[in-house]
Amino acid sequence: MLEQIYKLFLQIPKITTDTRTPLESSIFFCLKGENFDANEMVEIALEKGAEYVVTQNEKFVDHERCFVVDDPLQTLQDLALKYRNSLTIPVIGVTGTNGKTTTKELMAAVLSKKYQVKATEGNLNNHIGVPLTLLSINSSHEMAIVEMGANHPNEIAMLCQMARPTHALVTNVGSAHLEGFKTFENIVTTKMALYDFVIQHGGTLFVNAQDQLLQDEVAKRLRANRMIQPVEKVNYNTDEDISFRLTPYLQLNLLGQQVQTQLTGQYNLPNIAAAIAVGSYFKVPDSDMIQAIQEYTPRNARSQIKKIGTNLVIADYYNANPTSIQAALANLDLIEYDSKVAIIGDMFELGVHSQEEHNHVIELVDRYKIKAFFIGANFYELKNSRHHFFRELSELNLYLKKNPIEDSLLLIKGSRGIQLENLILE
Repeated sequence: MLEQIYKLFLQIPKITTDTRTPLESSIFFCLKGENFDANEMVEIALEKGAEYVVTQNEKFVDHERCFVVDDPLQTLQDLALKYRNSLTIPVIGVTGTNGKTTTKELMAAVLSKKYQVKATEGNLNNHIGVPLTLLSINSSHEMAIVEMGANHPNEIAMLCQMARPTHALVTNVGSAHLEGFKTFENIVTTKMALYDFVIQHGGTLFVNAQDQLLQDEVAKRLRANRMIQPVEKVNYNTDEDISFRLTPYLQLNLLGQQVQTQLTGQYNLPNIAAAIAVGSYFKVPDSDMIQAIQEYTPRNARSQIKKIGTNLVIADYYNANPTSIQAALANLDLIEYDSKVAIIGDMFELGVHSQEEHNHVIELVDRYKIKAFFIGANFYELKNSRHHFFRELSELNLYLKKNPIEDSLLLIKGSRGIQLENLILE
């Protein structure tokens, strides 16, 4: 049956999984989640224009436009792998604890100056997003960038078997999703699976020269490599070699020129350096790379700078973990501003490490002498008289209505579940 679906995909190269999106001239895959089951929406998908539907709903076993399979998700992944094996373009895999989406977008901006590039949209980087990215590559694309995320052991290895990257870049390895990973060692092993795959199959590794953990792990793997295929390692230099200032926009000396970016944060220096390293490797002219870095505008609350009322806001709340919050607070400390305030939401998926990590964030705020508002049950359990603590975002909104923050530089950081996009500052 996979062969039949594959032949149809070559004729109808549009895959959909959500009935709320345009379905015309597509093959719709009925995926099942914790709170939904698209197998119950076969008729709706067909009515909205899907040419074919892949489902496990036995009611449609005789329908001429339906393929009934044991597991639509597995079929989607199998289809993506079969299609990936037909591609001959470079496929750059990107993973890491922090910065992978920004790095992927910066790389795409740089490489797009010379090539037709397909990159993962948003952060569709899991077992569903990766096959959808692969299946969206078309004959016009000259290279692809596939972002890979994980919150459990072995996930990156599984995604690599599907994406089969020819080039690899791990941004960093830090503490995140500890509830799923259990140990830091499991995080390291999972992230390094991207380098493992490329080493085993021959290809190119891009490695941060200042990240000793990555350097050590890659060296260990290269020493143990007994494969015939040649492996190329490209080191790139980050903050130790780049002079910068924060206004709070990040200004830096790049390729011998002063560059004004639309980003903030010293933590973005390695992301920019990675994009330049990849661009240089693929022979994108320096002037084009500089232009791409200057033009790149962050989205989705990733290091975005906004003017809201009398405040300047660093919106960096797409996600949060101990490593990224520490970097964000260190960055806030570096910026010269008369009044600085941090609004920080709970970090999720930390398991038994949760109280320790939340308490560490409070200690960092004290060390940097930053006025802070903490939101969420985890922080509330650790409340003290030095800062403001709220169980819910709605409680903070009520407080700010009566006690507005004015003329300040605000850092807004927290996990998605806190819904900091609903913070009311005006």
